[in-house]
Amino acid sequence: MAVEKLNSTVDGVEILKPRTDNREYRRIVLKNSLQVLLISDPDTDKCAASMSVSVGSFSDPQGLEGLAHFLEHMLFYASAKYPEEDSYSKYITEHGGSTNAYTSSEETNYHFDVNADCFNEALDRFAQFFIKPLMSADATMREIKAVDSENQKNLLSDGWRMRQLQKHLSKEDHPFHKFSTGNMDTLHVRPQAKGVDTTSELIKFYEEHYSANIMHLVVYGKESLDKIQDLVEGMFQEIQNTNKVIPRFPGQPCTPDHLQILVKAVPIKQGHKLGVSWPVTPSIHHYEEAPSQYLGHLIGHEGEGSLFHALKTLGWATGLSAGEGDWTLDYSFFKVSIDLTDAGHEHIQDIIGLLFRYIQLLQQTGVCQWIFDELSAICETKFHYQDKIPPMSYIVDIASNMQIFPTKDWLVGLSLPSTFNSATVQKAVDELSPSNVRIFWESQKFEGQTDKTEPWYNTAYSLEKITSSTIQEWVQSAPDVNLHLPAHNVFIPTDFSLKDAKDKETVPVLLRNSPFSRLWYKPDTMFSKPKAYFKMDFNCPLAVSSPDAAVLTDIFTRLLMDYLNEYAYYAQVAGLYYGVSLSDNGFELTLLGYNHKLRILLETVIEKIAKFEVKPDRFSVIKETVTKEYQNYKFRQPYHQAMYYCSLILQDQTWPWTEELDVLSHLEAEDVAKFVPMLLSRTFIECYIAGNVENNEAESMVKHVEEILFNETKPICRPLFPSQHLTNRVVKLEEGMKYFYHQDGSNPSDENSALVHYVQVHRDDFAMNIKLQLFGLVAKQATFHQLRTVEQLGYITALAQRNDSGIYGVQFIIQSSVKGPGHIDSRVESLLKNLESKLGEMSDEEFKSNVTALIDMKLEKHKNLKEESRFYWREIQSGTLKFNRKEAEVDALRQLQKQELIDFFDEYIKVGAAKKKSLSIRVYGSQHLKEMASDKEEVPSPSVEIEDIVGFRKSQPLHGSFRGCGQPKL
Repeated sequence: MAVEKLNSTVDGVEILKPRTDNREYRRIVLKNSLQVLLISDPDTDKCAASMSVSVGSFSDPQGLEGLAHFLEHMLFYASAKYPEEDSYSKYITEHGGSTNAYTSSEETNYHFDVNADCFNEALDRFAQFFIKPLMSADATMREIKAVDSENQKNLLSDGWRMRQLQKHLSKEDHPFHKFSTGNMDTLHVRPQAKGVDTTSELIKFYEEHYSANIMHLVVYGKESLDKIQDLVEGMFQEIQNTNKVIPRFPGQPCTPDHLQILVKAVPIKQGHKLGVSWPVTPSIHHYEEAPSQYLGHLIGHEGEGSLFHALKTLGWATGLSAGEGDWTLDYSFFKVSIDLTDAGHEHIQDIIGLLFRYIQLLQQTGVCQWIFDELSAICETKFHYQDKIPPMSYIVDIASNMQIFPTKDWLVGLSLPSTFNSATVQKAVDELSPSNVRIFWESQKFEGQTDKTEPWYNTAYSLEKITSSTIQEWVQSAPDVNLHLPAHNVFIPTDFSLKDAKDKETVPVLLRNSPFSRLWYKPDTMFSKPKAYFKMDFNCPLAVSSPDAAVLTDIFTRLLMDYLNEYAYYAQVAGLYYGVSLSDNGFELTLLGYNHKLRILLETVIEKIAKFEVKPDRFSVIKETVTKEYQNYKFRQPYHQAMYYCSLILQDQTWPWTEELDVLSHLEAEDVAKFVPMLLSRTFIECYIAGNVENNEAESMVKHVEEILFNETKPICRPLFPSQHLTNRVVKLEEGMKYFYHQDGSNPSDENSALVHYVQVHRDDFAMNIKLQLFGLVAKQATFHQLRTVEQLGYITALAQRNDSGIYGVQFIIQSSVKGPGHIDSRVESLLKNLESKLGEMSDEEFKSNVTALIDMKLEKHKNLKEESRFYWREIQSGTLKFNRKEAEVDALRQLQKQELIDFFDEYIKVGAAKKKSLSIRVYGSQHLKEMASDKEEVPSPSVEIEDIVGFRKSQPLHGSFRGCGQPKL
């Protein structure tokens, strides 16, 4: 048994970990050659595990595309030790956890988390995936349908379509070329026609590839390393070791035929995109020298002198990203993606010319050590002061790292560029040449101009060869813009000292209250990180008063972000996030990150608000972007459409996107210029400042904002009148009534239908909240198992809590290509009848187990400042101000009796309950459209058919609002 403790040396190597990380780590190798990293964290509330198997879709047998992905689905079903179908997922869900998996080209990763006191059994159930899973023929057929449903969901996604097109244009005998997801055709129809039994092939694939010596396990526990080690040794030694070699796929996916190409493709959505990629040497072989990171940092930069800044100034691009993607140990691609405006679409040769001109600049200036040193310093700070994140998220990447990196870098991965080597970086720059470029250009304007079709997603495209000399001509004819390297980054923090919080407040306190603003303050007493969280919500009555106002406010926030970008981008690179976005009652400013330079950024943002002017050229670009976003609403997934209609029906002061699109079509720059002073003229600012900030600093920041906005001779903002304090109100559905909204899907090409079956229950109240949450916990896995696993209605099947401004409910969300919304709705009702029996038959022990699981979930500590701040900000923004919510709800849970839960279900949720208020949103895909008329006729009585959403909402009573009901006194 080989054992390696952190900061002890094995083979002369230590595992590197962040300076601020007090967890303990140990590497062990089991007798079956399974490599394991153990992590002990006594402070954790959740435990987790992740298993990375070094085999993925590249190993799919010929003619069984998607088999590796299908196997990933199948392992969740049952095992010889735990033969009850779906019992693994059931156990995890009922004990406060979650579980998932993914299949990539060369890896399949399985992971879960669960409440700490249930970890042992959960881990044992997980281990059985890899010891003796059961794969029955019956389960096989049902899960093929789930894989097919997942693929159906992706067919109209431009991201999936373009990825597959890039794969399609590669060597047919290289696994990169393959279709990796699988569908009914590849996993059932074609194999059956050839006399191939999919279940047998599945078992064969498992036995051939799932060997302990090519697996890597990370286990994150609360106990000591010794105890976790005993647990792992007892559970995972039985995994068979058949001494497999990790599959490798040498050779390049692209021949010369697949290089120097310009591909024009027709996307589903409005908008134009340019993707430029080059096959490059995988930088994983030089990860400490980070050549691709260096290039991505410069080519993707957004400050003055950058490629993006030039394209933005010309009005040609709205977004740009650059970096390595689709890499293995054997090949890699460096990619530049650009979101184009309509004008940019017309100047594609100039844009490609400018991209290569910037690359030539990098070749001519040589590799700069100061830029590498800055990048290295930023990455080092990020690594050493990284926030704790949920254990499951943390360990998934580590499990993947274990098969690629030496032990010392399992936690580091690619995140610490540390060795400057100009030759390595220069070689990477030189690989971005016109002779090996692949250009993918997407636009609906190519409709009717293509002559080829990609077979799996039916993407229409055309292909032409393009020479190096042609690109050189584009470089020379491109506009003369001033491209240069970025300036030194003034936002890189150097002061990481921790403030001595004199107030050891465990919840936010109201530190300051004026006619202009209110400041809530919460010092960091938990995380000991040099970071702060700053939130300002500008409550502006005009912002939500009409569709026109909503659109104008949106344009204003986007222009503000646009004007800040070239300066504040440096802050973002250095770990200081900023954002200006719409809020329920106006707009909000968020700053989050290292506190050292936060005030400098705040003052810049406030100055931009105070001196806001509309630049007509930027207005045109933003208007075009927003217009396309609205036009693309109709291509959203049907279940997203259903959820949107649900919100539109329930939430007062919301406007249909069709009306907002209409507003946009007539909007001019001068409309925004006139509107913004009126928007800001009456404002109240709700503030929250938390983290490594002293209370006098917090007050000083808010006073500064007030000075700039409210206290000038001609103030930009004036305080709200008492009558103007804003409320958020929600439609009050009638007890005993069923409401229906039937709507055809907005994309005629989408066969998927969707249902949101929403039950409105109560206004925020601790005793009621916990009953609803406990019902959700009991019913969640049963819903998934019945509607997805057994009835195979669709890949997207969920039961979720819903909270609209303090009005609580529960919603069933299902998207299906096999059944229409009317049928699905009847299945939800049938499920509710089953749940009635389930609750009635629940033993006292089972009830107590569910209560304990929910208490554990509620008492889970916040892991970082952002998570804590979001919790308190929700209370402040909604007006509920119940900062003791967790403790109060836990107290209520401890007193809850089983009969009270049953009575609650009988009264508010069960079919036919006297106080039940349900709303069914039914969105019909193209193949179920004909069912809508008969579904409408069959709706039960008493019921209300909603024909006109806004008209319905205006005719209904509203729940009282928690906001705008007077301000708390100091």
